[in-house]
Amino acid sequence: MTKIRVSFILALILLLSSSFFIQVARSQSDSDSDSDSNADLVAETVAEGAVSDETQEFGVGNFSPSPDVETVCVFPKNSAKLVVAGQETELLIGMKNEGEQNVKVLAVYSSVHLPFDHKMLVQNLTTQTFNNASVPSSVQATFPYMFAVSKFLQPGTFDLVGTIVYEIGEVPYQNTFYNGTIEVTEAGGLVSVETVFLVSLGFALLVLLGLWVRGQLQNLSKKTKRVKVEVGTKTVDASMDEWLQGTAYTQSQSFKLKKKK
Repeated sequence: MTKIRVSFILALILLLSSSFFIQVARSQSDSDSDSDSNADLVAETVAEGAVSDETQEFGVGNFSPSPDVETVCVFPKNSAKLVVAGQETELLIGMKNEGEQNVKVLAVYSSVHLPFDHKMLVQNLTTQTFNNASVPSSVQATFPYMFAVSKFLQPGTFDLVGTIVYEIGEVPYQNTFYNGTIEVTEAGGLVSVETVFLVSLGFALLVLLGLWVRGQLQNLSKKTKRVKVEVGTKTVDASMDEWLQGTAYTQSQSFKLKKKK
């Protein structure tokens, strides 16, 4: 029973540690691959693509993307895509114009959804408009976008959907520049309630394991002290004499007795 409890404790510790490192390694590898593939596209910035000082209401429509425009997204200096609740997070939108006409960028907006049910809207984020932002033919450009989730949003993993709206020849289009997960953390830092709970649980399991090992060592030392080695006069049992009758041992014993007489 004791061995089973120890195995269960060790399994829990290994499970907690392995899940943590797997999660960190997976998010780091995914973010690094995204950054490498998008680095070329977000290399240049169009100076006239200034952000409007005021957040304006923008008529969001359901437009199709243009085949001549390619968009990507990069979280600068934030490869893990960590979003602090209540604080602004910056991302960069890369746009590449492979058509023959200029692309006029109108606005960028985004929303947060539940990861297990994308139809469940959590929050509509900032709609950011641009003044005289255009991307000439065969040019790639970068546009900054700042957003902030609610400070009351519970820490965890959510889906972020970002859309950029633009015009080509006065015809509106839109591209989804990001449709993936983000990790929302508390405003106090990267340490969340879940992290504190897991660390506390792991520490408690280690303490219990240490107490169990200490108890086993004490029991072993007590048993060792109780063992005594007794040295005394050798006695021969009568049954042993009967068993040795007729053997060389009995003959030697009888020879000794005759010699003494």
